[in-house]
Amino acid sequence: MIIIPARVASSRFPSKVLADICGVPMMIATARRVEKIDRVAIATDDEEVMEIARKFGFEAVMTSSSHKSGTDRINEAAQILGVDENEIIVNVQADEPFIEPEVVQAVHDRVRRAVDLNEDIMMASCYKPIDPAFADDPNHVKVIMDVNGYAIYFSRSKIPYDREEHHDYFGHLGIYGFTKKSLDAFCKLGSCMLEDIEKLEQLRVIYYGHKVAMIEVNSKSFGIDTKEDLQKALEMFG
Repeated sequence: MIIIPARVASSRFPSKVLADICGVPMMIATARRVEKIDRVAIATDDEEVMEIARKFGFEAVMTSSSHKSGTDRINEAAQILGVDENEIIVNVQADEPFIEPEVVQAVHDRVRRAVDLNEDIMMASCYKPIDPAFADDPNHVKVIMDVNGYAIYFSRSKIPYDREEHHDYFGHLGIYGFTKKSLDAFCKLGSCMLEDIEKLEQLRVIYYGHKVAMIEVNSKSFGIDTKEDLQKALEMFG
């Protein structure tokens, strides 16, 4: 299933999940983008978000306000919903109102392939090529991979460092795929130093020595972290 974590208390853009996207709240726009793929639930710690989600016909789950990451939040939601440990769960960030459904499907399929091949991964995610100017923006996360397509590191900094002229940068899209079992394992690890410094929960996997399988996708979407991002997105897609 697809679970969308929707936290109102964003430090950089408070209440962004409720920001207007072509006439509906951002989280609803995101849910509508992916609702044909699988069952969708919105996980939140806010009564207003619960009411709005249900008003628009989406399943909603009330979770703790103490979670440090969206993945911890969706794990609680999955437990409340009684999701089987072998079921695939895709975490789609609420601030991706223009995400292409095929991107989410690709992450789901990568987890399915790992399960079928008994591949030892904890998480699957995705990336796209970006230009150097876009890579300069710390609000947009970059990733580097090894020869086998597993993530080496995620950063808000421009990686790799371009000591000489370099043009190949990869932007991370905040879509995460797990099995319920691997999601439980992720959350039991607890947060780590790198995660706390960069404010990137996916670094938890690498820090503790596990694998993040990455797939390249074609996407024009990007996560909305600031009001400037919202304006840019509305100009591009609205």
